[in-house]
Amino acid sequence: MGSEIAKTEFSAEEFRQFQQNLRKETRVLMDWFSSDAFEKRQMMCGIELEGWLVDGDFNPAARNDEFLARVNSPLVVAELSKYNFELNVAPHPLNRQLPEFLRSELQFLWNSCSRHAREMGCQTLFTGILPTVQDRMLTLENMSSMQRFHALNREILRSRSLHPLKIHIEGANERLEVVHHDVMAEAATTSLQIHFQVPFSRAAAFYNVAHVLSAPMAALSANSPFLFGRELWDETRIPLFEQAVNTPSFVDPAGRPVSRVTFGHDYVRESLREVFLENLDGFPVLLPVLFDNDPGMMHHLRLHNGTIWRWNRPLIGFGDDGRPHLRIEHRVPAAGPSIPDIVANILFFYGAMLHLQPEVPQSAISFEQARTNFYAAARSGLDAMVTWRSGSAIPVETLIMQHLIPGAILALAEIGFDSSDLRHYLVEVLAERVATRRNGAWWQKAFVARHGRDFKALTQACLENQSRNIPVHEWSL
Repeated sequence: MGSEIAKTEFSAEEFRQFQQNLRKETRVLMDWFSSDAFEKRQMMCGIELEGWLVDGDFNPAARNDEFLARVNSPLVVAELSKYNFELNVAPHPLNRQLPEFLRSELQFLWNSCSRHAREMGCQTLFTGILPTVQDRMLTLENMSSMQRFHALNREILRSRSLHPLKIHIEGANERLEVVHHDVMAEAATTSLQIHFQVPFSRAAAFYNVAHVLSAPMAALSANSPFLFGRELWDETRIPLFEQAVNTPSFVDPAGRPVSRVTFGHDYVRESLREVFLENLDGFPVLLPVLFDNDPGMMHHLRLHNGTIWRWNRPLIGFGDDGRPHLRIEHRVPAAGPSIPDIVANILFFYGAMLHLQPEVPQSAISFEQARTNFYAAARSGLDAMVTWRSGSAIPVETLIMQHLIPGAILALAEIGFDSSDLRHYLVEVLAERVATRRNGAWWQKAFVARHGRDFKALTQACLENQSRNIPVHEWSL
């Protein structure tokens, strides 16, 4: 989905040809699954991190064309709106060098972006939803100039027979109802996407575990409590994204419509082939861009998969030698609040995945329980109750502190991670955040409770604290 396309309108013949090419590539992929044709290298890690451009009044600045031209890096690219951009960190092995690699790469990229933004009279900010963004700002006029975004908007609306997108989010005390005639409400959501390249033999198990981990990841990384001036969910980004591009595609066995932004409807049983078969038959094509390449390059299949935004999404990639590999993209965490927090979230995810993967999630926790836990954590953050292996409800804080952090530390230590890195990121940053319940959502709500609903002041304080490069539980109010 990162590549530009040549046009924004497509013919019925292009849709037909794309579907034919997609079916052909899916057959090739099924052969790869049958013959285990995937790369067997060590596990690899990668991330994408979305950010905001903010002007001198702490409002979103619709200037990413100029910003990206100044930065001039293939690792910094456009996002849906002109207010946003995305950082990409190159893949790195899951080894003891990873913590310092992530810290240094993120700091280097962020420093470069911040410098260029300042030259424009702007600043850069990581957060799940920018507190000062207003609904009236999210219009097609402020959509990024890349044609693929305009084509996507056109086709999503066409798939809905031009029916508007209705956003309805119920918080504990407030609710939000707005209507959009485009997909630009999605631009309010900015996230951290964690990539994990895994061996074929363990890919299905890791994919299932990613669903189980979605609730604790949502709770500890929640950073989006306000939207258009309303206090809603601790991670309001979750329901906003789901509703902003809501295009129901099929009905699951429980009778629920499955949209293109989805937690899914079940674990995989045997392999990730099940997800790609569901892509083929369950989700209509949105962007029928035609390629002339060998079906083995999977251009149509990967483009189609990129228009289905599962919170845990399987990806097909290729190594330098051209051999395919399997990745899991975990899309749950919000961006921010700080680089130490982001690195801690990433290391926790990898460690907890390794810790839980030998277990069979179906026997430990049902998919329906994993789904319910996820939305409970998105709604209530570190105050959420979740169902775990005993079948009884426990505080998500207890689950993270007593089970998952110790398990993640042991799992990463077993593959050679340095004890000082694990102590710093998983104890001094992450465990302290969870123990004090001071994640990004808590900090934003505490600031507003103390200073009132001055969202410019909230954004300014967020920028100032973020520039101190300290974890959110140490931020001043």
